[in-house]
Amino acid sequence: MPTHLFRPVFMRNDQELEGVTLLGNRGTVYPTDYDPGLLETFENKHPDNEYVVTFDCPEFTTLCPKTGQPDFGHIIISYIPRSRMVESKSLKLYLFSFRNHGDFHEDCVNIIMKDLWKLMNPKYLEVRGLFMPRGGISIHPFANMADEDHQDICRQRKLEAFNFLPGKKN
Repeated sequence: MPTHLFRPVFMRNDQELEGVTLLGNRGTVYPTDYDPGLLETFENKHPDNEYVVTFDCPEFTTLCPKTGQPDFGHIIISYIPRSRMVESKSLKLYLFSFRNHGDFHEDCVNIIMKDLWKLMNPKYLEVRGLFMPRGGISIHPFANMADEDHQDICRQRKLEAFNFLPGKKN
């Protein structure tokens, strides 16, 4: 096969991966308590290109702060990165750390949003929770934040959240 058809593989160097300790670690310990210290970041190699990153966590669990009963939800996180991005395995372990955390659905969504905002300082960030029914009622909290240049997206997405229905094309 002609060599001009092969493209070189560019991998991040050790300096670019500094601080990423959980990815590839076979001795992963799953947290038993809420821990934002699990979150790790890496450098955004495309800060000149505005783009959206979305994480979908369909198996989020937490505890009711009153009864201690488990609550099951689906967390969707989207953001426009600036210079730092959240590493996905650290995010997985962080979200897992809510498993024994007792808080209301609305609190969990806002805590996740604020922890990620503090970690990355993105241009825009939103967190949506789709929680399974309890007592016949599902709760779907939505929280978002934006820097000064992205306030229009923040307002637009917040308005769209009022019309959000699971299973409906939004």
